[in-house]
Order: sequence, then C-alpha cells, then structure tokens
Amino acid sequence: MLLSMTGFGRAEGYVRDKKVTVEVRSLNSKQLDLLVKLPVQWREKEPELRQLATTRVVRGKAELAISTEGASNGKRTTFNAGVVQAYYKELRELAAGLDPQASTDLLGVVLRMPDVVGTAREEADPADWPPIVALCGEAWSRFDAFRAAEGEKLGLELGGRVRNITALLSEVEAMDGGRVERTRARIQAKLEELGTKVDRDRLEQEMIYYLEKLDVTEEKLRLAAHCSYFIQTMEQEEGQGRKLGFIAQEMGREINTLGSKSNDAEMQQRVVLMKDELEKIKEQVLNVL
Repeated sequence: MLLSMTGFGRAEGYVRDKKVTVEVRSLNSKQLDLLVKLPVQWREKEPELRQLATTRVVRGKAELAISTEGASNGKRTTFNAGVVQAYYKELRELAAGLDPQASTDLLGVVLRMPDVVGTAREEADPADWPPIVALCGEAWSRFDAFRAAEGEKLGLELGGRVRNITALLSEVEAMDGGRVERTRARIQAKLEELGTKVDRDRLEQEMIYYLEKLDVTEEKLRLAAHCSYFIQTMEQEEGQGRKLGFIAQEMGREINTLGSKSNDAEMQQRVVLMKDELEKIKEQVLNVL
C-alpha cells in the first residue's frame, strides 16, 4: 500500500485550564525537513518529540506544532518592584523640590518608565506532559490515516497510468509485426526504381546492419518488465517512493529508445502517448513516501 508524503493531523483537548492544540502536517521533499514548534515552558521536550516525529514522517517537509490557549504562551507580565520604588522615590523628591503643591500622578508616570514591566516564564508542570503526549498520539493517528487515504488515491492513479502504457505497448507490438520486412521491400523497390546496379551480397550485409538498428524487440520486453515491476513495487509495505522513481526513469529510457528506432508514424504516435503518461507518473511519484 502506498503512503502519501502529504499529510495532516489535528487534535485538541484541555489540560487543566488550558486548551492544547496539536497539529502535524507534511509536504513532499527528497529528505526529511522537520520543524517543531512548542510553548516556551515545554521547549526542553523538543528532542523527545523530534525523535518520535522522525520515525513517523520518515521523509518530507514536516511541521509539528503545539499551542496553548488560556495562558500567555508560557509567559506572564511582572513588575520590577525595585525599579518602580527607585523611580517613584526619585520623582517624588524632584516634585517636592520643584512644587510641593503640585498634584501629579507619580505612580502613573513611573509605570510608563523603561524596565518597569517585564515578563516571567511560566514554569511547566510535569503532570501536564502525559496528556499532551496523548494528544500528540491522536494527531499522529489522524496524520497517518490522512496519508493512507491519499496514498490509496495515488495508487489508483499510478496503476491506471502504468496500465495505459502497457496497453499502448500492446498496440506497438501489433504495429511492429512485419515492419522490418516492409522496410526491406521499400528499400529494394526504391533501388529498382532508380535502376542502380548494386552488389547483392554487399547490399544484403548493409540491409541486415540497417534493419538490426530498427529492431525494438529488447526495448519492448524491458519496458513490459519495468511496468510489471512498477506494479509489484506499489504493493510492497512501505518506502516505495524512491524505488518507483528509479523504475520510472528506466521506463523512460526504454520509451525514448523505442521512439528513436520506430520509423513508423503510428508507432511514434503511441510512443508520444506513452511519454505523456510517464510524465504524469513521475509527477505523482514525487509525493509517494
């Protein structure tokens, strides 16, 4: 069964008074490119989550994001009491020296001064981590189900296009029957029309050499074998993406050689259709895990 590199999974739940959301998403990529986003207080858990994600994603550009609501993302606002007192004392002394009768909201002025307000990191409660891990498990399960469903669609499309190539190859096989003999008869007829005297032995040698270059028997056999191997590989357990890409490359080589040797218009039309199917196969194989 094929698995798609494109996937998405989401899980939500409450951990004490906080709503926790876990999202996992991935796109196709040749290598594993993993981004983990966590609240500040859980940053130390990144290696643990990254190790788990590596075994689940395997390959692709992926992102695991955990966010919380009901808290200030692990931070809360605090006031620097020492700075507030120092500012207030200094301003009160200045005000008393300038105009003791002046009515001024010194505390309001102080609260607008630099370095008065800061942020303190919210400490993580170890008891909150197991439920968060459970939510990650739910998100991963939905992520896997999404990729399996997309992989099934990919399998149907790829299988259909490989069978199209096989059907076109059967048409080429039918057209190839007698092609060499027709070419031989056409060359001989042309020589007779020109009235040119030739050495029959030498002509036969050259004819054999020329006609051997038009023989596509090996190309047809190899292309049929590659198509069969492609279908077999699709039915393997997992990790078929790279192998399917290599097989598609070999299919392309045989199709190109078949086209270069086919000095027949109808056969070359079938070759063009094969190339079109193969290009669509290559596009979809890029998204197979």
